[in-house]
Amino acid sequence: MLEKASVTQARPYKEYYLSQFFQVHPVNPQKRLIQQAVEIIRSGGVVAYPTDSGYALGCHLGDKAALDTVRRIRRLDEKHNFTLVCRDLSELGTYARVDNSAYRLIKAHTPGPYTFILKATGEVPRRLLQSKRKTIGLRVPDNPTTLALLEELSEPLMSVSLILPGETLPMTDPYDIRDTLQHELALVIDGGFCGMEPTSVIDLVDDVPVIVRRGLGDCSGFEV
Repeated sequence: MLEKASVTQARPYKEYYLSQFFQVHPVNPQKRLIQQAVEIIRSGGVVAYPTDSGYALGCHLGDKAALDTVRRIRRLDEKHNFTLVCRDLSELGTYARVDNSAYRLIKAHTPGPYTFILKATGEVPRRLLQSKRKTIGLRVPDNPTTLALLEELSEPLMSVSLILPGETLPMTDPYDIRDTLQHELALVIDGGFCGMEPTSVIDLVDDVPVIVRRGLGDCSGFEV
């Protein structure tokens, strides 16, 4: 059960509760905790979780209320590209349109700290799409906790980096995340320190790759 928070005035329903806090082993995450985390995600909770490029916010792919919470935390507008975090490339063709050259580039750089901007298929909910280009971000991370979550979930996780408004780098300390966002999140997963540099973002919509953001990872393979 979630711990009930003391409140002095009316708040939205989800704000009556404090986030749960799971400490998982960074190399061998405990299966019981992973299963509980996935139950929270499936029930509509927004979670903070470790990746190979800092902490991120994640929620169930089809949950509008959870997505609204993510938008509110990050103050995102309709121009933002959300990311589907996938366990491997087998899910790529379901959610994105990828030609052979783009697939080769993606395969050569995954798993790893890269986010690829691609044309979305009809399997992606419209509310997740970048409003004009109808694109979606996809990535396959190299982090045991993330991969364990995705394996248990059996579908991609809707995700954004946990970069608060006005900041340029992701949050790095799960205790700070809990203290700052405990009334917004259903769960904080402490997977230890996982870096503070965001992913490199590569736009593969057109024939020529475009490096949108240089972060972690070698971008030389995308330079023309």
